[in-house]
Amino acid sequence: QVQLVESGGGLVQPGGSLRLSCEASGIIFGIYTMAWYRQAPGKQRELVATIDTNDITNLPDSVKGRFTISRDNAKNTVYLQMNSLKPEDTALYYCNAKRTSRPFRGDYWGQGTQVTVSS
Repeated sequence: QVQLVESGGGLVQPGGSLRLSCEASGIIFGIYTMAWYRQAPGKQRELVATIDTNDITNLPDSVKGRFTISRDNAKNTVYLQMNSLKPEDTALYYCNAKRTSRPFRGDYWGQGTQVTVSS
């Protein structure tokens, strides 16, 4: 059974930092592209960051320079370091593991961790 468990969310003031973690089980972690998405109330889910199996990262302009994604394959964990947080970063943050090629093709989601940026 595949599980992705996020942690590290919480309430932070504007300009503050948080580090999210997502620990995976039930998959061969190192062969999956890992990603973080977020969804704010009334908005669509949006991509925040991805890191592939070669540690190549991709982040949209809205978070580039403020957020960093990394992975530790030995710990089956992906991280999202978030700095200079803004109120518009408030959302439920989801971890995703995806592999489009066989074998072990799959697309898995965690339950999410809430990030609230407010003074």
